[in-house]
Amino acid sequence: MWRTSTRSGVQANCVEIGTAASVVVGIRDTKNRDGGTLLLPRTAFAALVDAVKADRLR
Repeated sequence: MWRTSTRSGVQANCVEIGTAASVVVGIRDTKNRDGGTLLLPRTAFAALVDAVKADRLR
């Protein structure tokens, strides 16, 4: 099941996340769903979310 980010809207930066098995999270572009999916282990996804929230990716 895919969920669109709550930060997505009319902006150009829209992403969806979904679970594929119990240990993997998928990330894809909402506007280009056939363009590929990035699969991350849940631990790596959690680290990514933490880094984004802490503004460490600039």
